[in-house]
Formats: sequence, C-alpha cells, structure tokens
Amino acid sequence: MLCIRPLWKSCPRVVACTSPTLLLSLKPKHSHLHVLAKFKDSNRHALSFTFPAHSRYTQSSSSSSSTTTESRKLSKDTTSPQQHQHQQQPDARLTTQRNLQDESVIKWRIQSQTPLSNIGKVYSDLSKDKLTGFVVLTAMAGYAIAPGAAQVGTLLWTTLGTTLCAASANSFNQWIEVPYDAQMSRTRNRPLARHALAPLHALAFAVSSGVGGVTALWFFVNPLTASLGLANIILYAGVYTAMKRMTIVNTWVGSLVGAIPPLMGWAAATGSLGPGAWVLGGIMFAWQFPHFNSLAYTLRADYSKAGYRMMSVTHPRLNARVSLRYSLLMFPLCAMLPALGLTDMWFLLDSSAINAFMAYCAYEFWRQPDAKKSRRLFFSSLAHLPVLLILIMLHKFIQDRKNGKTE
Repeated sequence: MLCIRPLWKSCPRVVACTSPTLLLSLKPKHSHLHVLAKFKDSNRHALSFTFPAHSRYTQSSSSSSSTTTESRKLSKDTTSPQQHQHQQQPDARLTTQRNLQDESVIKWRIQSQTPLSNIGKVYSDLSKDKLTGFVVLTAMAGYAIAPGAAQVGTLLWTTLGTTLCAASANSFNQWIEVPYDAQMSRTRNRPLARHALAPLHALAFAVSSGVGGVTALWFFVNPLTASLGLANIILYAGVYTAMKRMTIVNTWVGSLVGAIPPLMGWAAATGSLGPGAWVLGGIMFAWQFPHFNSLAYTLRADYSKAGYRMMSVTHPRLNARVSLRYSLLMFPLCAMLPALGLTDMWFLLDSSAINAFMAYCAYEFWRQPDAKKSRRLFFSSLAHLPVLLILIMLHKFIQDRKNGKTE
C-alpha cells in the first residue's frame, strides 16, 4: 500500500492503490520517483506525484559513489552483462521507503497543461455550475415570492452575489475533497481530481469569488443578505464537508445549507426575514431529504469506498424512513403559505397533488428500498421543486391581484 500526501497540509493521505478504478505505476527516474495513477477506462490522469530524493539519501549515494565505481571496475571482468545491467537499475522500493520518511517534499505536478480555450469550462466545473444555478434559482424564487415591489437592480446584484457565494462554497468543497473525489466514479472527472487545475489556483478562485460575492451583497443589496451568503459558505465548506466523514448528521447540516438561498432572496427584497421566509426555508429544508437520500442510496457504494458516513451506507433503513418523513412534512409546510396570506387557498389543493406524488414515491422507497425506487424518488423530487415554486409564485400573483381589487 502506498500512501501519498499532497503539498497542501490540510489534505489527508491518499491511498492510491485501494481504488479498483485506478492503475498505479511507479517510474524511478534518477533521484526522483514518479507516481502516476490513471483511470482504467480513460486516458485521464487521476493523481500524479514526484518524490524528490531525501537529502540524507542523496548524500549517502554521493558519498558512496566512488566506492561503488571502484567495486564495479573490479568486478567488471567477472560479471555478466545481464548482472551488470541489473545492478545499475535503481531499487524502486528502497527509494519509495526512504522518500516517504519525509512527506513534506512531495510535490503536486500538473501532468498536462489545460488549453486556454478550456479554462472557462474547468472553472465552471470547479464551481459546480449546475448546482450553483439551482441555488441561484431558489434565491430568485425567494425574491419573487417576498412581498413588496421588485427592483431590477437589486435583483441583478442579488443574483450575482449569490452566484459568487455558491461558486466559492463549491470550489472550497472540491479543494478539500480532491483525494476522495478521485476514488468515486461520480466525481473522479472533476477538475482537481483529473488534474486539470492546480490546487493553488482552485483555492485562489474560491477565496476571490467568496470575497467578491459577500462584498457585492453587502454594498449593493444589504448586510443581512451578505451575512446569509457568508454563513452559507462557512456551513457548506467548513462544517458540512468535514462532517461527511464523521457522522450522518451531515445530511441535516447540508439541508440547512440548501434552505438559506430562499432566505437570501427574501432578505434582499424586504431587508428582513418574516414568517413567510422561514416557511420557504422550511420547504427547501424538508425537500432535500427525499432528494438527496434517494441519490445517496444509488451512490452508496461510491460513498462507502471514499469513506463518507452517509445514512445510505451506515443506516439504509433510516435513510428511507427519513425520506418518507420529510416528504410528508411538505403538506403542513405548504398549508402555512395560504394561512399567512402569501397565496390563495387554491394553492393548498395544487400543492397537495404534487406533494402526494412525491410522498407516494417516498413510501414505495421506504417499503422496499432498491435502486429502481430510489431513482424514481430522485427524479420525482427533481420535478417537484420547480413545479412547487412556480405554483407558489402563480398563486401569490392571483392573491395580490385579488387584494388589489379589494382595496
């Protein structure tokens, strides 16, 4: 087993030999040992490191070079060409053992430079563009559902700031989890895992986008929205990412992270967090359990291989029960919106129909968990949330027009 520690000290060890999807090769080159891990089903490199020779090893080699040369000269006549060639080959195991004594000398090495035309795509993948877009859409929904007249300038600054904050959180997450991403089939093609970007560049992008997003929200929207954006980055990158390898409570923390964007949109529109904002946040919080737990059940082998403590791995029955519980919780949460006057009463009927379908899929998944039922629940949750948000905005519009006519 070969343990590799990258240059950044916060990253744990990488056990490169344990993944069945990787091919590991050791190439001794003079005083260096080049370690290259490649994916079996592609030409992309997963990990590539160079071990410079230890200083004591180099000195001992140089000090004994004269003795070795003399002994070779004396035995030249009595040694066969095959034996002579074998003696000149470096001992890869000895080099590895001595160089691993000092882990600080291991260097990250980019195998092939990313073309300039692909830089945008690389940073887009680093920020998880699809997840970032989803976060921005939920924040815009919170802005649209909040009472009061919408201002285009505030909406644009909210969109930009939320995008940068989400990109920062996702980039921090990939920078921290790169050794584990390389071991999972779902994440092994991410920029850092496939070695398309240097870790220092990824860290610089995460810091700059986070600072830019929080600054834009603070000065061009309001401090409350900026504080929520900063809290989202800290919770996702600093708390949730670390907890994924400790306890199954990470799922609740991750759901809390997903509930913040609609609060940001509401705060941007009103400057405060009213009861309606907390109901929207509760809907987002509850929705993520059937959505993520069904996905995690499908990926439980990958999560187990990478060492993540997910409910689908350690408590599969609890994973299904939690999905069902929070699917049922969607009914009373949606019923609170017409009670608060945000929508008309017809929303209760429309929302119950789509909530019932997702709850039925969650019930089937709970009754007999398998890959087919988990995928059905996952795709039903994907369709559920956008339809529900559209219905909220539609019934809010109807309610606002009704209130306008009454006045």
